[in-house]
Amino acid sequence: MAGRGAGTPLLLRLSLLLLLCQDKFFLPAGTLGCATVAVHSPVVPLGSAVSASCTIQHKLCHISEQGKVQITWMLDNEPLAGSQHQGLGGAVVSNLTLPQLNRTQARLWCCVEWNGTKQRVGMAKIWAGYPPAKPFNLSCLLNLTDYGLTCQWEQGADSHLPTNVTLKCAGARSSRCRRSRGQAVTGCAPQGGRSRCTVPRRLLQLYRQMEIWVSATNALGTAESEHLSIDPMDVAKLDPPALQSIQSIPVQTDCVALTWEVARSNAHMELQCELRYRAPEDPAWALVTGIVGQAGTAQRCGFLFGTRYRFQMRCRRSSGRGYWSEWSPGREYTTHEKAPTGKLDAWWSARPAGAGGLLEVQLRWKAPRRQQANGRVLGYRVTLSPRRRGRDPPAVCNTTGTQCNFSAPAGTRRVYLSAYNSAGESAATEVVLLERKGQPLAGLQVVPGGERSLWVRWEAAPTPAAAYVVEWQRVPSVPGHCSACWQMERDGATTTALIHDGIEPFQRYNISVFPLYTDAVGVPVHTTAYSQQKAPSYAPKLHLKSISKSEAELCWDPVPVEEQNGFITSY
Repeated sequence: MAGRGAGTPLLLRLSLLLLLCQDKFFLPAGTLGCATVAVHSPVVPLGSAVSASCTIQHKLCHISEQGKVQITWMLDNEPLAGSQHQGLGGAVVSNLTLPQLNRTQARLWCCVEWNGTKQRVGMAKIWAGYPPAKPFNLSCLLNLTDYGLTCQWEQGADSHLPTNVTLKCAGARSSRCRRSRGQAVTGCAPQGGRSRCTVPRRLLQLYRQMEIWVSATNALGTAESEHLSIDPMDVAKLDPPALQSIQSIPVQTDCVALTWEVARSNAHMELQCELRYRAPEDPAWALVTGIVGQAGTAQRCGFLFGTRYRFQMRCRRSSGRGYWSEWSPGREYTTHEKAPTGKLDAWWSARPAGAGGLLEVQLRWKAPRRQQANGRVLGYRVTLSPRRRGRDPPAVCNTTGTQCNFSAPAGTRRVYLSAYNSAGESAATEVVLLERKGQPLAGLQVVPGGERSLWVRWEAAPTPAAAYVVEWQRVPSVPGHCSACWQMERDGATTTALIHDGIEPFQRYNISVFPLYTDAVGVPVHTTAYSQQKAPSYAPKLHLKSISKSEAELCWDPVPVEEQNGFITSY
């Protein structure tokens, strides 16, 4: 195999000479083979000079020696002129030199003008191109199923010439490819013009260093890629492990234990593995590194309760060399629930209910975040007194929604709100029904935050606030939209809030901000705003109210707010 590989350039040149230098052409009435066309080389660098000669034998062409013969040339269909002189044995010889050949393939014709006619009597085909480009970006991967070494590379610029590309291997130092005894061998040849091929297992020595490189050869030269010195096992891509089971440990913690098995083809190797997991709502995977061993159990804590996660694992050799396996097929697991935790954001309005001595209360709240819900919230309870000694007071509301209207005795100052799931009920959030008589904000400004959001900025009152509530409502109100969307800012030092729930471009919104003090709710400050504006949807229709000799009075109906698409500055 080595001998054949080494002789390839010479064989390629000979085959091109035999293929390209076909110089015998037919003339009418028995003038077969009367001209010989010879070129210095049928394969030349693109842009270089080309030398050729054409020899005419009078006897073979049945031309009398006294007959005047004029030899001309054509490069494809382009006429050319060469020199002409008398050769040995009565032959007529014409020489031609092309200073530059700027086409990758050409036919060079020798033509004879005799007795007023012009005949093509010989031709040589010429190839022009470049030596092969140096292959680059060579990389290899060992398949553990059949232990074939697949390598791929990039070939570089086109040489415009037939090029023989082979992937070669050799033993490094004391190691040898089995068939070569230290000599370079052709490991494999790519098929169909591809830049990849696979060296079979019988040509490899595993766990020993080998040199791998790509050789590209054409009639103008040979180029080799950089040599890779690798142990084929160092570029093995392992088969993925298999997750066997996932369970919570112990039951009431945020920890899970996973067991896995490695693929059978990897069972004899020391491995390092990685675990990744995510919930559907997570923007990215969480990654656990440094898992060592062939198979076993891994433990991980910090999972949210009552949440469905997807787990995957991958492994590679513990040496850190080689490729990671593909991620294993995903396995899903839902952690167990526990009772909701944390306080709920709540907002209210209250007013006396006529002469009955009752208070009409509207209570609204926000659903707990994932970290506090600890599972799927099944409902909410509102009571007028806290739970004592494990006894649940009667509920004035038990609902799956986030709003409740109820009547309470006049003078009620506190209500208690809790959430529950299948694992239990949260500690109650105490809602103090404070009067709205505190100091208002010193100033309020709203600017667009985007097409569907608004930045609310305010200037705090002299009295420090414990929190703020921002309310907004579309003008005019639309069924299906919240009658008054709201959010709570628990940081009393903040003076900004971004609102985006229900905000749409070209619609007007009333915005109010309430400061919450320890003993009262501040009087709200109001403003209106758009997240984006454009021209009104239509112009109002004019009506002639009165007319006289010197003036006319016109009137029109204002454009409805929902069609204004912004603040109208003038008509």
